[in-house]
Amino acid sequence: MRKRIGLLTGLGKSMKDLASIVNFLFEVGILAKTPRSGFYFLGSGNQSVAEHIHRVIFIGYVLSTMAPQASQVKVIKMCLFHDLAEARTSDLNYVHQKYAKADESQALSDLSKTLPFGEELIAIVNEYNAKETLEAKLAKDADQLEWIMSLKEQVDTGNSRAESWIPSVIKRLQTEAAQKLAEIIIKTPSDNWWFSDKNSEWRISKKKD
Repeated sequence: MRKRIGLLTGLGKSMKDLASIVNFLFEVGILAKTPRSGFYFLGSGNQSVAEHIHRVIFIGYVLSTMAPQASQVKVIKMCLFHDLAEARTSDLNYVHQKYAKADESQALSDLSKTLPFGEELIAIVNEYNAKETLEAKLAKDADQLEWIMSLKEQVDTGNSRAESWIPSVIKRLQTEAAQKLAEIIIKTPSDNWWFSDKNSEWRISKKKD
């Protein structure tokens, strides 16, 4: 009986942390319902913050393979957490940011206090925002490349305004790896990955070559 009570007491102490983690996981879910507001001004397309983060993570992984001296794990963590505060602040585009300020530092501070891994979360985001380390530069570039890809997708569906936005975003890129990828992105049709075989026998008659 004493052994069982001891086990329950130990479990009770960890339950507070687990409850905070569950709250965090529910909070992360809000990112899937938070729109990226730049598309309002673009005039076409839509994307949630979670969708944006999803591709940024993959781009960060790719960039880290192109810069093997960087910590791949750290780059991926920065990509994962870089817009986390927007679950509480929402997404402010370049026009919004000129007139309104989202206190992302306070949002992350409040969140981190509830989590057993809160200190690591803050350290990762602070390094990302400082833009000094190679990992931070790669993660920042992953963020910008995702926007370039989103713009290219809109260009390919007929939005000429999107094309005029791309050059200024390319100028923000800091690493050679990202600059090389951007050059290929703007030359590659966004449907090329699945439609490059448009003249194949499969496309015409659904017969495999």
